[in-house]
Amino acid sequence: MRLSAFVFLFGLLLAGSPTWLRADSYDPLVADTNTLAAPVNYTVHDSARDRDIPVLIYLPATTNPAPIVLFSHGLGGTRYGSPFLGRHWAARGYVAVYVQHPGSDDSVWKDIPAEDRLAAMQQAASLDNFLLRVRDVPAVIDQLEHWNITPGHPLAGRLDMKKIGMSGHSFGAVTTEALCGETLPLSGRNLADTRLSAALVLSPSMPSSGNGERAFGNVTIPWLLMMGTDDNAPIGHATAASRREVYKYLKGAPKYELVLNRAEHSVFTETSLPGEHEPRNPNHHRVILALSTAFWDAYLKHDPAALAWLQGSAPRAVMESADQWQLQDH
Repeated sequence: MRLSAFVFLFGLLLAGSPTWLRADSYDPLVADTNTLAAPVNYTVHDSARDRDIPVLIYLPATTNPAPIVLFSHGLGGTRYGSPFLGRHWAARGYVAVYVQHPGSDDSVWKDIPAEDRLAAMQQAASLDNFLLRVRDVPAVIDQLEHWNITPGHPLAGRLDMKKIGMSGHSFGAVTTEALCGETLPLSGRNLADTRLSAALVLSPSMPSSGNGERAFGNVTIPWLLMMGTDDNAPIGHATAASRREVYKYLKGAPKYELVLNRAEHSVFTETSLPGEHEPRNPNHHRVILALSTAFWDAYLKHDPAALAWLQGSAPRAVMESADQWQLQDH
């Protein structure tokens, strides 16, 4: 057979082959958000703590069982923050569940004079609120499991409870770290929920003790860390430099790290925080969407094309030259 004929026949075979054989066909940015219904509000009641937990759920257009991505907001935020992520993930076939944490949400500051808000926020960044947050998420997962098998419920049969990812920003990142394998610095406790299969940590934090080996050395699920070069928060000990320390202590599972050039703490939201001054770069959200989606596709949907995209040269093509990217696939 002539080489030209072989190439022609191979081209025909490739055109009809599975996606994983066509490395250049995968694109995590392709998403039609116009087909999505409006997100829906529910309230989860945790009877063990007599605590109501509001959630906002972005649903994909299909009603087939879909993987779940949970999102935990930062200090003073709500379930309505960072909608650009929820819409995109839903359009890509995920049920995005945004959890609101009473006690560290907007109730902390919204009825307080402006000059007193920073002090109120600092007070709300407490161990008590951290533990409330960490317990909120398993309560939400339990409720999702119940709704999924309840005949007549709008979510019945729409949730793939074996494919759940956890994500969060700032205080939500601290929440995510604890639920996804971090060992707590003082008690040595591990509060991981084994139903979680992958973690997206936006503005990660080192433990207050600074012992990263003890904190992160036993993590067993994939983590994707994202931060900015100017990712400093006015509350807490985390700085742009300390956030970069987390990556090196993750040793037991695949790990990824994105550092966006000249991005501040609010880069994962829609609005800047008081005191921030860098102009917002539209490409930052594009990179966040691309890499987070490929990560979920690789580790929740187990899509080989997504994994190949994530671990190849494609991420660099989405980023700007000064953005930083590293990975280690254990």
